[in-house]
Amino acid sequence: MPKNKSLSSLGLHTVNGNDPVINKIVFDSRQAVPGCLFAALKGGSFHGAQFVEAVLDAGASAILTDKEGELILKGIKIDALVVKKDARRALAKAVSLFMEKQPETIVAITGTNGKTSVATFCRQLWNEVGIEAINIGTTGVEGSWSTPLNNYTTPDPVKLHQLLHNAASEGVTHVAIEASSHGLDQRRLDGVEIKTTAFTNFSRDHLDYHNSYEDYFNAKKGLFERLCPKEKVGVFNIDNRKIKDVADWYALNNRILTIGYDKAADLVILSQKFNPKSQDIRFSFRDKIYQKSINLIGAFQAENLLMAALLVIVSGQEENSIFEILENIKPVRGRMELAATKKNGATVYVDYAHTPDAIEVALKSLKPHIQGNLLVIIGAGGERDQGKRPLMGTAAEQNSDFVIITDDNPRNENPSAIHQMIKQGIQNDNKVKVIADRAEAILTAVDLLKVGDGLLIAGKGHETEQVVGQNNFPFDDFEQASLSVASLDGIEQ
Repeated sequence: MPKNKSLSSLGLHTVNGNDPVINKIVFDSRQAVPGCLFAALKGGSFHGAQFVEAVLDAGASAILTDKEGELILKGIKIDALVVKKDARRALAKAVSLFMEKQPETIVAITGTNGKTSVATFCRQLWNEVGIEAINIGTTGVEGSWSTPLNNYTTPDPVKLHQLLHNAASEGVTHVAIEASSHGLDQRRLDGVEIKTTAFTNFSRDHLDYHNSYEDYFNAKKGLFERLCPKEKVGVFNIDNRKIKDVADWYALNNRILTIGYDKAADLVILSQKFNPKSQDIRFSFRDKIYQKSINLIGAFQAENLLMAALLVIVSGQEENSIFEILENIKPVRGRMELAATKKNGATVYVDYAHTPDAIEVALKSLKPHIQGNLLVIIGAGGERDQGKRPLMGTAAEQNSDFVIITDDNPRNENPSAIHQMIKQGIQNDNKVKVIADRAEAILTAVDLLKVGDGLLIAGKGHETEQVVGQNNFPFDDFEQASLSVASLDGIEQ
């Protein structure tokens, strides 16, 4: 474990000049121990400064807080108090210095959709060429070394730097990290030595957290402005106008590689041929044309895989060797994953799509693989962006033949109200059915599948729980799809 360090060596200086030795950094008051630095930050319901007296009683040596916290702490005797305008960034930088060790090559991926797939594909490609690598994100820590993350796409800085230290100690040299808008806004990645970045795509999401669409975009842009401002390498999907603008700006001080169907891209996707369980892709890169068969469903997954390939190439691997192994890459759990096939050949897929754009892209990408009708199951999370719900309904109706609306982590909201908000975006009542119980919805949809049909179960992907009220109930779309097919086809499990 890292050695104890003086507060000043962590880039933190107290208002009275005291410089205690720190043996641990925490921002959860319940984890305070004698000799620790406690970061008193503003949370969703409370400010950490409200717990400082308890932390001092536990033996904390120093307190880091912001201007708001300083006002709360007025009148409390603190031997070592550090006040920072951007206390979250100061915390992340301090943790980085305290933990000391990170893998030598770290890439970070941001975007509304595709982060998990790109990060996982990077790790798989590195592993294929014999490199010890992991990916960190929504599906946890996977690869040469693994651990769960408790549903955080981007872990808090203390947890993140502990992970990076432990991974490096286990011989991991390469890491692909998902950079969520929440994580970027809350400075969780500050202090990570990122060598290469990527911007996958951008559309509406998380407006329950961000004040506006622009605030959401600016949080993403922070990866390039704040964490990797100069002399780094960025990979951008320039089919999106806003991302192209960022790429053009980033290219002023950095090297960039671009990808897309746009002929101006460095890697151009020329054509795709879709098979029931795979696709053939033809693309050009550096004046050379490649044609490969990949075991991934959906046009967008080809974009994600090729973006991952570019990240791996600019991180030091030779392009021909990387393009040669694209066919070895496996689908990501819950990302356009084939869950079951009925006796009549109808197929059932599970995908994490939970935004209007992701639903549209997923359905459009799946359609060429399906000869018959395409059905979709959608829902929307409770206590999240309500404005996207009717847009999700519209995207589902316009890109499928039949829509079933169901529960998807309703939390403390009325599920029926969520269903109706989604249904407002659907014009044709004959194309939609509401079935609140998710298991029943999946069974009903599977029963409707005829020869050549396909079903997309959208929204939860890899998740294995359904959040209702304050309770988390076991629920796995993949497992439920398999059980439904087995039950209807009369297959013993």
